[in-house]
Amino acid sequence: MRFIGGKTLLLNQIKQVVRENTDGTERVFCDIFSGTGTVARYFKPDYEILSNDLLHFSYVIQKATIENNSAPKFSQLKQIGILDPFAFLEETRIPDFQADPEQFFITRHYSPNEGCDRMYLSPQNAKRIDFIRNTIESWRTAGLLNENEYYYLLAGLIEGVPFVSNITGTYGAYLKQWDKRAYKDFSMIRLEVVDNGYQNHCFNQDSNQLIREIEGDILYLDPPYNSRQYAPNYHLLETISRYDRPEISGVTGMRPYEDQKSSFCVKSQVSEAFEELVDRAKFDHLVLSYSTEGLMSAQEIERVLKKRGLESSYRRYDIPYKKYKSKIPSGENELKEYIFYVRKKIRHTRVFQVRANPPRNKAAATKKYLKSPLNYIGGKYKLLPQIMPLFPKEISTFVDLFSGGANVAINVSADRIVCNDINSKIIGLFRALQTTDLETILRRIDCNIEKYQLSKENQRGFLKFREDYNRTGDPIDLYTLTCFSFNYQFRFNNQLEYNNPFGRNRSQFSQQMRSNLIAFVEKLQSSPIFFENMDFTQFTLEGLGPQDMIYCDPPYLITTGSYNDGNRGFQDWNREKELQLLAFLDRANEKNIRFALSNVIEHKGQTNELLLAWSKRYRVIELTSSYSNSSYNTQRGSSREVLIVNYDKEGFYDSSHPHRSKKV
Repeated sequence: MRFIGGKTLLLNQIKQVVRENTDGTERVFCDIFSGTGTVARYFKPDYEILSNDLLHFSYVIQKATIENNSAPKFSQLKQIGILDPFAFLEETRIPDFQADPEQFFITRHYSPNEGCDRMYLSPQNAKRIDFIRNTIESWRTAGLLNENEYYYLLAGLIEGVPFVSNITGTYGAYLKQWDKRAYKDFSMIRLEVVDNGYQNHCFNQDSNQLIREIEGDILYLDPPYNSRQYAPNYHLLETISRYDRPEISGVTGMRPYEDQKSSFCVKSQVSEAFEELVDRAKFDHLVLSYSTEGLMSAQEIERVLKKRGLESSYRRYDIPYKKYKSKIPSGENELKEYIFYVRKKIRHTRVFQVRANPPRNKAAATKKYLKSPLNYIGGKYKLLPQIMPLFPKEISTFVDLFSGGANVAINVSADRIVCNDINSKIIGLFRALQTTDLETILRRIDCNIEKYQLSKENQRGFLKFREDYNRTGDPIDLYTLTCFSFNYQFRFNNQLEYNNPFGRNRSQFSQQMRSNLIAFVEKLQSSPIFFENMDFTQFTLEGLGPQDMIYCDPPYLITTGSYNDGNRGFQDWNREKELQLLAFLDRANEKNIRFALSNVIEHKGQTNELLLAWSKRYRVIELTSSYSNSSYNTQRGSSREVLIVNYDKEGFYDSSHPHRSKKV
C-alpha cells in the first residue's frame, strides 16, 4: 500500500544504521509511528516487534502481519463448509442494495447513486467492500473467527481497497473521471506473515502516551514531517476499518478526526512533543527518520538528541531525496532524508522474552545474507551460512563462473567480483539492475503491474504481458514477469522465449520481494561487480593468481534439474562438460589459483564416479543438505552435497593433496 512518508526505499539504510550502532544482543525493536508497518515487517525476522499507529486501519494491518506468526487456519469456517474465506468473500453473490441500504454504508456515501455524487469507488466494488466488511463482522460475532483470523481478513480487505480506488494517492479527494484502476474487480490481498518466534505486540495509541508504557532496545521514530494530518488523507480506509457509520461531512465525506490529530503536525507543538517522546523513551538506541522539508530543523533535532542521549554516540546520515513529480530541480537547497541515531544516557536492564518457537524458515541463520530477487533453479541462498565461512577471508578477484541468480557473488567480500553465466537473459537483467536508477526500476515495475492489471487471478493480463515481453525482450519487464509466474521461476524455451506459466493464487510482487529487490540493487550498484556472458570453456585464467578465487556451481551431472536438459535454449550439461570443467579447475590449481566447487557426489542411489575420483586430489568438505531445492525435484536427505576446494582452513593455496573429508 502506498502511504505518505512510506520508508520502503530507506529500509536498507535504516538497517545499516542499526547494524553500525548495535552489538547484536538487542531483542526488542519498536516502530512507534508504524503507518502500514513496512519497517516493522522488515525487522520482524530479527527482533521481537512492538508497533503502533494512531490510525485504526494501520493497527489492523499490523495486527495481521506483526502479531500473527502464521497465516490463520480458519478452522471454524471450514467446519461450516467455507474452505477458503477469501474466495467466498470475493465470489459470493452480493445481496440487493435496495433491499437493505443500511448494510451498504460505503456504497451509499462513497460511490455514485441517487443520493451521492462521490466517485471514490465504482458501485460494484463499493457493494463488494460493504458485503465483505459486514460478513467479516458477522462471522466474528457468531464465534466463527478468532482474533487473529478476524484481523487477517480485515487487513486483506483494507489492503485491497487502494487498487480499485479512484484517487491519485490519498483519499483527500477523488478524481472527477474514472481512472482505469476503478474498473477492476475488487479482490482482497492475502498478506504474507513471517514467524519470528516471538510474541509481538501492536498498539493503536498516541505515541507520547504509549511511550510511558513500553520499553525495549531499539526505538525507531518516523513521525509526520509537515502540517498535513494523516487521518483526513486516509478517512475512507479508516471508516472501512472501523465500520462505525460515522457522521460525515463535506464534498469528500470526511469523518470526524479530532481525536486523531498529531502534535507532530503542528508547528507550535512539534518540538515539545518530540523532546517529551525522546525524554520518556526507555530504549537504549534511538533511530529517527526525518526530512529537510520537516517542521523541525536538523539543528533542533540534534539539540534534543544530544541533550537526552550520549553526545559521543550522536550520528546524522544524509540521504539525497528526489522529487518525482517534477523534473525541475527543487531549488538551492537540495532535499534530503535524514537518519539520526543516538544512544540514551541511561541503559535499561530487562529480562528478555525467550523465543516461543524458532522461525520455521530459520531466518535468524540466513538473514545476514542478501537474497537474489530471482528464484533461480539451483540457487545457493540456503547454503550460504555453510559455504560462505569456508571461503578465504582475503580475496582480490572473485570469479563466480556459473553465477545464476548471483546469491553467492552478491554476498562475497572481494576487491573485484566477476559474475559469469551462459544465460544471456539473466546477465542482461543484472546489467539492467546495475545501471538503472533504483527508483526508476521500482516505478517501471509498478507501471507494468498497473498497465497489465497483474494479480494472482488475472491470467489474461499475465499472458498478454508475457507475449509483449517476448517481443521486446526488456529486462525490467522480465523481472516483473517472473514475479507473477509459476513458482517465480526464470524459464525459457529453445527459442529463448519466456515460457513459465501463470502463477495462479500465489505469485505477486509482494512487499518482501520489493524489499529484497531494493537491498540487492543497492548492493549491486555499490559493489565492484562485473558481468560476463560466456560458456565457461571460453573463460581465461590470464591475470588470476594466488590472491584470487574461482567459485563454480555448475549443473549437477547426476540430478534432473531442468537447467541441464538442453531444452531451455542453452547447452545441456553432460559427461563431456563435466570433464572440461574438472580439467579447467586442474589448470587453475597448477597456476596456484584458489577454487571452490559446489556439487553432489551421491544422489538418489547414483554416484558421480567421475567427480568422486577427481575429488581425491583436493580437500572435500561435506555439507549438511537438509533443505529443499527445486533443482532436485525430491528430498535431499539422500544426497551427498560437498564443497571441493584446493586451499587450507585459513584460505591459503594448499598443494599438499589429498586431504581427508571433513564434516561441517
